[in-house]
Amino acid sequence: MQTAEIRRRFLEHFAERGHTIVPSASLVSPDPSLLFTVAGMVPFIPYLTGREPAPYPRATSVQKCVRTLDIEEVGKTTRHGTFFQMNGNFSFGDYFKEGAIQHAWDLVTGSQEDGKLGFDPDRIWVTVYLDDDEAADAWKRIAGLPEERIQRRGLKDNYWHTGQPGPGGPCSEIYYDRGPEHGPDGGPVVDEDRFLEIWNLVFMQYQLDDVKSKEDFRIVGDLPKKNIDTGMGLERVAYLLQGVDNLYEIDEVVPVLRRGAELAGVTYGRNHEDDVQLRVVADHVRSGLMLIGDGVTPGNEGRGYILRRLLRRAISSMKRLGVDEATLPELLPVSRDAMSPSYPELASDFDRISAVAYAEEEAFRRTLSQGTTLFDNAVRQAKASGTPRLTGEQAFSLHDTYGFPIDVTLEMAAEQGVSVDEPGFRALMQQQRERARADARAKKTGSVDVLAYRRLLSDHGPTDWRAYETLRTDSRVLGVVSDVEEDGESVAGSGEITRVVLDRTPFYAESGGQIADAGVLTWDGGRAEVLDVQRPVKGLVAHQVRVLEGELRAGTELVAEVDREWRLSACQAHSGTHVVHAALRQVLGPQALQSGSYNRPGYLRLDFAWQGALTQQQRHDIEDVANAAVRADHQVTATYMTLPEAQAIGALALFGETYGEQVRVVEIGGPWSRELCGGTHVRGSAQIGTLALTGESSVGSGARRVEAVVGLDGFRYLARERDLVRQLGDLLKTPTDGLVERVSGMLARLRDVDKELAELRAQQTLAVAGTLAQQATDVGGVAVVTGAPDGLGGGDLRTLALDVRGRMGSDRPAVVLLASESGGKVALVAALDPGAVARGLSAGELIKTAAPHVGGRGGGKPDVAQGGGTDPAGIPAALKAGEEAVAAAVGR
Repeated sequence: MQTAEIRRRFLEHFAERGHTIVPSASLVSPDPSLLFTVAGMVPFIPYLTGREPAPYPRATSVQKCVRTLDIEEVGKTTRHGTFFQMNGNFSFGDYFKEGAIQHAWDLVTGSQEDGKLGFDPDRIWVTVYLDDDEAADAWKRIAGLPEERIQRRGLKDNYWHTGQPGPGGPCSEIYYDRGPEHGPDGGPVVDEDRFLEIWNLVFMQYQLDDVKSKEDFRIVGDLPKKNIDTGMGLERVAYLLQGVDNLYEIDEVVPVLRRGAELAGVTYGRNHEDDVQLRVVADHVRSGLMLIGDGVTPGNEGRGYILRRLLRRAISSMKRLGVDEATLPELLPVSRDAMSPSYPELASDFDRISAVAYAEEEAFRRTLSQGTTLFDNAVRQAKASGTPRLTGEQAFSLHDTYGFPIDVTLEMAAEQGVSVDEPGFRALMQQQRERARADARAKKTGSVDVLAYRRLLSDHGPTDWRAYETLRTDSRVLGVVSDVEEDGESVAGSGEITRVVLDRTPFYAESGGQIADAGVLTWDGGRAEVLDVQRPVKGLVAHQVRVLEGELRAGTELVAEVDREWRLSACQAHSGTHVVHAALRQVLGPQALQSGSYNRPGYLRLDFAWQGALTQQQRHDIEDVANAAVRADHQVTATYMTLPEAQAIGALALFGETYGEQVRVVEIGGPWSRELCGGTHVRGSAQIGTLALTGESSVGSGARRVEAVVGLDGFRYLARERDLVRQLGDLLKTPTDGLVERVSGMLARLRDVDKELAELRAQQTLAVAGTLAQQATDVGGVAVVTGAPDGLGGGDLRTLALDVRGRMGSDRPAVVLLASESGGKVALVAALDPGAVARGLSAGELIKTAAPHVGGRGGGKPDVAQGGGTDPAGIPAALKAGEEAVAAAVGR
């Protein structure tokens, strides 16, 4: 039974029993704590936890999943894979244990003629939790299973929870006996290779707290509603029903394996090492296809890094099998054909998918070519030294210089019988990260030792930070920290720039892409301008200031005040960034996930994952969606909650950011834009004002950047654009709505004029060529033409010289030497026919002789050479020197 058919039967079985069929969610998980959707229940978490009311009482799905924790084991065993599909049925306060068991038994053991799966009921075993008599009794009553085929297991095997406080409950797993050839008898408690788990039924009925591990938690009560969450491994069921031994041999995977074997000229099943490589290829090509299909692009971090690693492992495995040519163009279409019966979008979107994959292979092949020489030299040195081990420095050099991922180095080294100092490599990587962080800090804090700030923090505690609450505070200076004084006791006078730590401040410190506030500090007899605000150590805020009047010292009582207009414009830009991000995801899809941002008053830029430039229509749509949100005046709110709570409501977070137990969730229009954010924002989206996209560009492979202006800057930008259009209209005496047509017509006419001018220049060149050829002089039996036509560049002068040479007769050797001045620069060209070359003359030598006279140099082949200079006054001398060189060479 084909995998797509098993999938169809599963969904239809539950649809017939009142379940809503829910399409698979994207592999890109909305949960910021997850890179990918890793289980079938992930899209249903808000309903299972009660965070959101379920839109249906029963649901069923076949969810795409990716797990990469065991990526190194793929291919080595027959049970590890990265991409898989999880069949599931869900009940949200509707049926419970009996219903779940009845539905599962009917599907698993029902006849294939009736549209079910047709497993032999006598080979079905189940497990239940130790004291779950209700489930055990249901299996006896509904399925007629004997006591010995219902095995009881503990918390580790038959209890489910999220790993955090929340819902949980016992589970019951269904196993299929594959037969004595696969292991000993005795059920799953004896051997889980012979008795293979195919389905897990989770009975979610308790509220858990104090969760320390899978087996260490506290049940605090019953859930208001008892839920069902099940998961059937589609690939496992497929290889059982298809009569093959493992997931690599099912119909959706084995075609790639077979094609890889054909390309490598090997036979699957004859050599374990080859089999491992072929399984890696089959698994990773499919996973790469599915990830790119859901919008993931190769990159150096997060999801992009995982995808890059999968594709490069597949390419490396084919190379180990002896295939040096590009292989993805051969393998990816095979995987598409195998998977598109279940996911037709793979076929319709294959042009985009394949372009991403093939570009990554091309880039990796260049990396391999450049780095392999260094790797081979390092291996030879290691073996010659008697200690076959690559140092951490060598592995780091491969990574840092040639982009070799460490796992590729490890695999290539293992193949050569050489080990790698991986801890040493990791240490060097950590040092590099720390240097980068230190450099970034140094740019913000100068050469001040952070010990000075740590001392202030230890003595006075953290800064009382009031940026969310007010624009003005009464404050006291805790320390003035200069580049040379580190004790916090220095004094700053008028005109000096220094760093000031206050006991409390209303100033926003730069973070999350938002630059710091501007404003002033005022005190009795003094005033300072705030230039920058940073957090040099956690908990402390430092202000870089320029003292305008008076002296500033520790203990000074002052007023700290943020520039109101600056803050408003900064809020507009930061809220505008969230709006643009939401608009991008609405127009392009959830894969257009922010990877970085920067905003200052009136301006924002946002980097996001995307392959290829946006179309003009996409840019218009993004701008329209963003401005519609502005006009709707969505309420902007900021709420504190735990990270799991934020994840449960779908708040977006930037990958790579770290968050504490409490996070700040900023919402614009509720779920329309919901992100983890520590920045300052407007109260309603209408305060953003006009939002205008001003640019879109590439910032690397698989990443794009959009730029925009907001508020008054947005109005001013549009006003400038309007004025420019009006000026062009006045200049061209054309209504503004006809400018495009008018300019297009002018450009077409200019192209026609350029073509006519080129034709005229060609005719003039031909005329000049004839005249020059007729002016040849005899120098020792060699016909020599010299000339200085005006206004020709190097290309046109070369064409003319060749034309003149072609017009010379064959009765004697011919030499042509021409010079021309154009735009203050001199071009030189020498062209000799075969007879002149046979006489020992060289065009390259002639140019080397002539070029110094015009302040330049040149050279070339014996028959044609070219040069140039910057002194047009030397042209006569250059031509004369060339003619004299010919005379000397032929002995006149």
